[in-house]
Amino acid sequence: MSMRMLFAALGVAAVTVHTAAATPRPQTVYESGPHQQISAFAQDGPLLAWFAASDTSCNSVEILQLANGTHIELPGAATENVTCRWNVVPPVRLALAGTKALWTLREAAPPAPLPFDYILGAGLGNTQERRFQEIAHSNRGAGLWLGGIAGDTDTLVYAIASVDYVNEVACLSTPAAPRACAVKIDGGGIYRVVGRTDRLVPHTEAAVAVAAEGTTVAYLPASSVGAHGAPKASAAQPIEIRNATSGRAIAAAKPQGVPLAIALSPTVLATLERTPLGLRLAWYSPKTGALKGSVPVPATTSLDVSASDRLIVFRVGRSIRSIDVASAQARTLAKAAATPIGLSVEGERVAWAENVKGRGRIRDLVVG
Repeated sequence: MSMRMLFAALGVAAVTVHTAAATPRPQTVYESGPHQQISAFAQDGPLLAWFAASDTSCNSVEILQLANGTHIELPGAATENVTCRWNVVPPVRLALAGTKALWTLREAAPPAPLPFDYILGAGLGNTQERRFQEIAHSNRGAGLWLGGIAGDTDTLVYAIASVDYVNEVACLSTPAAPRACAVKIDGGGIYRVVGRTDRLVPHTEAAVAVAAEGTTVAYLPASSVGAHGAPKASAAQPIEIRNATSGRAIAAAKPQGVPLAIALSPTVLATLERTPLGLRLAWYSPKTGALKGSVPVPATTSLDVSASDRLIVFRVGRSIRSIDVASAQARTLAKAAATPIGLSVEGERVAWAENVKGRGRIRDLVVG
């Protein structure tokens, strides 16, 4: 195993001190060298992480400590891991919990018999790559579906939905009869990464999205299957908020529409929902599940939703926007130079990655 400790002089811009202003201005925190793109981005407290996809060297997951510029590269033993030489195709997902990271790699073309996603992880304490699961399903949907990954503080989780044939024997014997090959949700749950192992969080079920905050997880249960067997949530099924270790129920929130994305902070559970009147951002109490507010958002709003106790951050194309949860006031914060990657808010810091002219960079701004 090996780990490189780099500092600001190796491509990390000096960390700047922001002051509150009426109109926050984005600043560049990091810029890569040439021929290196950023495929995923996450943040947790004073730490930033990104998946660096390189044409000329190993792919890697980078963690930057904002306080002192320390730069950690994962996984260790680069010549012995899957990540290094992987042919990176989107989407790549990344979650960060302190100095531990979880990421995904997709195999979308031959030689794989089925498209699949690896779920992998490593951390400062043990930099060797760990492969947790291989997620694959057939073109009819039967198999495993990844419902997302999330991290915060010391909690790293991923969501799985298992889809199976209603009558597999009939499907295999009469492949020309589509009804015989109907599929259904048949298990799954939220898995928590503990050291080098993963464990099913008790009392959780198949999920299509997951968020983490401290020792709490929230998830969108998979209630049915859609096109090609893809699991989907329902407006009729509550959003679950549970303890990430014991699975103890904390609260359940009744969505106003079909929930599409989810975010969690200590006092805000935010969702993007499709309603008969269009898309809305809604927010609930994660302690009680009570609805606290909602606002309409453009039909082109992406699924990149993040929440702090004060703000819900989202994007429409390259436009980065926020909702103040106290006033329900919408605000445009910035326009990125390229499609924002991993847009998120941590306290008062809004950050994202973008790829411009063959280089990846991380931008942030402080919302006063």
